[in-house]
Amino acid sequence: SILQQLKDGTARFELLPSPAASISSFKWPRLFSGSNSHRFFARIGSSIGGKPPAMKKVEHYSVQKVTGDGRCLFRALVKGMAFNKGVSLSTREERDDADELRMAVKEIICDSGEDQRQYEEALVAITIDVSLKRYCQR
Repeated sequence: SILQQLKDGTARFELLPSPAASISSFKWPRLFSGSNSHRFFARIGSSIGGKPPAMKKVEHYSVQKVTGDGRCLFRALVKGMAFNKGVSLSTREERDDADELRMAVKEIICDSGEDQRQYEEALVAITIDVSLKRYCQR
């Protein structure tokens, strides 16, 4: 699994600036805006550098509690991005930013036929458990 590959060092997780032009024109919630902010997206890559997995170590890793309220995925993303920027969010700001992010994703996934094609993998993951119509109604 990908988690095992990350653990043993045969894969790595890196943050990259987004090359997608369509994303740069999107209206982002206030947490992601600002003159010194960067929009990052995750990518899994193969291990490089030739070090054996035993020589590698995880740095800057922590576990953060997230309220499980139906928006927990988006809360986790918002908390992680705020932490990386050195920003502390109140419970209300966390909830509001999570809701803004959730609505932004809903607009792309549920309301935009053309944009849906760019996120085919996300659509497959969503529709494993529930139909897209039902997901979008929630």
